[in-house]
Amino acid sequence: MSGTFVGMPAFPEAAHKAVGNTTLRANLRHATHTIRDKRAKAVAELDDWALLREAGKQIKDHTLRHLDTYLVQLEEAVTAAGGVVHWATDADEANRIVTRLVKETGESEVVKVKSMATQEIGLNEALEEAGIAAYETDLAELIVQLGHDRPSHILVPAIHRNRGEIRDIFAKQMGEWGRPAPEGLTDTPAELAEAARLHLREKFLRAKVGISGANFMVAETGTLVVVESEGNGRMCLTLPETLISVVGIEKIVPTWRDLEVFLQTLPRSSTAERMNPYTSMWTGTSDTETADGPRVFHLVLIDNGRTDTLADEVGRQALRCIRCSACLNVCPVYERAGGHAYGSVYPGPIGAILSPQLRGTASEIDASLPYASSLCGACYEVCPVAIDIPEVLVHLRERVVQGGPATRQGNRVVLKPAKGHAAERAAMRAAGWAFVHPGALRAGQRVASRTRRFHPRTLPGPGRAWSATRDLPQVPAEPFRDWWQRTHGKKESGK
Repeated sequence: MSGTFVGMPAFPEAAHKAVGNTTLRANLRHATHTIRDKRAKAVAELDDWALLREAGKQIKDHTLRHLDTYLVQLEEAVTAAGGVVHWATDADEANRIVTRLVKETGESEVVKVKSMATQEIGLNEALEEAGIAAYETDLAELIVQLGHDRPSHILVPAIHRNRGEIRDIFAKQMGEWGRPAPEGLTDTPAELAEAARLHLREKFLRAKVGISGANFMVAETGTLVVVESEGNGRMCLTLPETLISVVGIEKIVPTWRDLEVFLQTLPRSSTAERMNPYTSMWTGTSDTETADGPRVFHLVLIDNGRTDTLADEVGRQALRCIRCSACLNVCPVYERAGGHAYGSVYPGPIGAILSPQLRGTASEIDASLPYASSLCGACYEVCPVAIDIPEVLVHLRERVVQGGPATRQGNRVVLKPAKGHAAERAAMRAAGWAFVHPGALRAGQRVASRTRRFHPRTLPGPGRAWSATRDLPQVPAEPFRDWWQRTHGKKESGK
């Protein structure tokens, strides 16, 4: 899988640096708290939210169990509607397909709808190497692109920037990408939005090729769906003559009726709106030159580790994700460390379980991501498709420490334990032995209680990696067993 931020350190090191950036932390705190509060109010409006959440989970699980059937049905429906379907095993193949399709049009520039899938495969960089300019049209993605930056949030990629920083980026960089920013641009939201609108308008009207992702694909009709709040997506989907959509194979739903559930839960969980301002749906190509929509439509379906993830009975639930980003907005770790620390286009709790499955846990970055959580469970509580992220995090931690069977590139392999966890494995084995030998456990607890005054504040040796960022819990004056026997034992024996 592409999408790793080259040169990024493991999460602990990147997060340690990020928490020292007071501006970043202030930006994140303000933005995430605002979004989460609005989301809570929007969700509370629905008495049947819990039922919708369960319905979304069931639809996604059913689809994943029968993914092969629905993908074939989707291909047949898209083809019947005039589109062309391409299959990409990995990021490199997807990039080659898209690059070839753009070159066949004779064009050297494209406009893009916000798409996590194209970021995942590194499409913009691949197109640039082929001499093709890819222009992001989502406001936040535009800010990231003009600032030579990286996205740090699924829904709001420029969440780490404040208005003053955005004004400076527009003033300095817009002229190099097209229409310059107006003279005397201030940091008021209205002026920043108008500057972006004027800058992008000429690109919309000139572009012959558009590239998008999709929030959903409907198998029975071959319909693709994009939900957005700005209208840039509608422009990219209707104005260009050629549309190329790059979509992960898990974004499929069986029927048109299934959309009813997700078009209620996604807006509320992401932007805290009852409905997205723009919900664009298209099936195949337009019938006439005067009709809205592309005259040529290509759908590139990418695997890129998804079938490997599907083979994991615990981890596959990550494929339910509808990219609402609600888990990021409630995560105390994300709020303090920011998205860049995750070293992937998928940050936050969902990134901590999705990236290590799509890419594997061989790299230092990916082996550290399952530990980028306090396991508080807030992410599970807000997830609109009930992904038990803490469960998957613990599952992946076990894989990192213990190794074991896994599926990589379609083959069943046995992973070796990651380096640096020998002490942890030894400690867990010792704890496991003690828990199945009650006498030894009881004796150890009593010794620990009686020697508590001599206990260090931090652990020695490899244990320093744990206690360097945590307070070492104090051992109680007596074990619970002894306390219970002293306070309740005689009463119970006298019954």
